[in-house]
Amino acid sequence: MTKTKTIRLSSGYEMPIVGYGLWKVPNDKCADSVYHAIKLGYRHFDGAYDYQNSSEAGAGIRKAIQDGLVKREEIFVTSKLWNNYHRRDRAIEMAKAENDAWGLGYLDLYLIHFPLAQKYIPPSELSHPGFWTDSAQKNVAPLDRVPVAETWAALETLARTKDNPSGIFRSLGVANFNAMLLYDLLAGYEKVRPAMLQVEHHPYLAQPDLVKMAHENNVAVTAYSSFGPQSFIELGSQAAKEATSLLEHSVVKKIADKHGKTPAQVLLRWSTQRDVIVIPKSNNPDRLAQNLDCSSFDLTKGDLEAISGLDRGLRFNDPGTSLDPPIRVFA
Repeated sequence: MTKTKTIRLSSGYEMPIVGYGLWKVPNDKCADSVYHAIKLGYRHFDGAYDYQNSSEAGAGIRKAIQDGLVKREEIFVTSKLWNNYHRRDRAIEMAKAENDAWGLGYLDLYLIHFPLAQKYIPPSELSHPGFWTDSAQKNVAPLDRVPVAETWAALETLARTKDNPSGIFRSLGVANFNAMLLYDLLAGYEKVRPAMLQVEHHPYLAQPDLVKMAHENNVAVTAYSSFGPQSFIELGSQAAKEATSLLEHSVVKKIADKHGKTPAQVLLRWSTQRDVIVIPKSNNPDRLAQNLDCSSFDLTKGDLEAISGLDRGLRFNDPGTSLDPPIRVFA
């Protein structure tokens, strides 16, 4: 069983550098997928209310604990607050509900999913949460006037600190924030420092200055969509359809052949070798094991530079291009 390296967060907790991403894991397979991942050696699981499989993922973890495979403290769970719940009372209510859904007593890390607030929509009115007001995903929910400071202060009341040892979150962080928003969050109004920044990060969207800025301020970085366009083709992204697959890119394949590794392992190592956490997902048991074993070799400086040289500023997860009307959060 592969034992993965950990990153020490500013909150003092250790986070495995390779995790299992739960985005698009089907509900009917999620518990078994998580249980199997734990048997392979995964100890880090990245979820979100928006993924709508928290209860199932929690069930898989609880079964592994019950069967003696792991202890709760050996597992690291991340979840996220969706856009419709940024107002103080809504944020607290939803955060508690998400913790209850996992059924593990506490969450290791809780993130603000996007730096934008949308009008509240009762969950009962949607078959699936998202940017829209309707289940048909035709009408984008209007923005709400809620500052990040309000949402962050609400979540701080639930953080586990010396003054609040019964808090339900060990660490707090953000996702999809740019440098200026992160600078603002670090400006001094926060009582709990952000421990994590999770962003889209792959060779086509390397964001080197944002990664450096976060690390300079002791904020760890998690990459999502490490394989670039791979996850967005089935969602109808034209940009993803037109982009060369990173798993098939000649630069990546050449480096993989040199090291006797798969292109996926090389792409993940490009991140982990620079202390960027990764959360790949696969339904294939062999690829799951390979993804976990992505830190057992080192890329050369030339390898790292060649992969970084593929940067095109190409973002695939962008509500500024995928929604109508657009929400230009990354403008």
